[in-house]
Amino acid sequence: MPSLLCLLPILALQSQQLTTTELSLGAAAAFARETFAGAELGVAHRPNSDSRIALAVAGGVVSPDQAAAVRAQLTLQLLLNASARSGAGLYAGVGGAFFGAQGAPGRGAVVLIIGVEQTPGRRHGWFIESGFGGGVRLAAGWRWRRFPSWWRGA
Repeated sequence: MPSLLCLLPILALQSQQLTTTELSLGAAAAFARETFAGAELGVAHRPNSDSRIALAVAGGVVSPDQAAAVRAQLTLQLLLNASARSGAGLYAGVGGAFFGAQGAPGRGAVVLIIGVEQTPGRRHGWFIESGFGGGVRLAAGWRWRRFPSWWRGA
């Protein structure tokens, strides 16, 4: 019985969910009736090991008239192999987006995304994602993560 009590802390650590906060910076482009291109800033939270709630806001210009524009996207994502500390991880998501350009009315869309990210169980790495909703969207950049102390010590 005493040996089982020694195992309890180890089992408790293994059952903890991987939660983290993420910050991303990159470039985004969306292709629809007009083309949007700009810089994107994202913030996300993983409430558990398998999901992420992400907000990405991009500011840039829309062609052909080079008007200032903004695109915001909020998604709920499902992460496959989210705790991988080597290799790449896949994710997919669903959510909503808003697009607004100077001199034009804003519009919203339901979005579907799929992406790949480097070492989702590490502190930082690249990401590439594509999505549909109000046009085709492509984004790529760098993602930083802040893990709890018990995960960093593992």
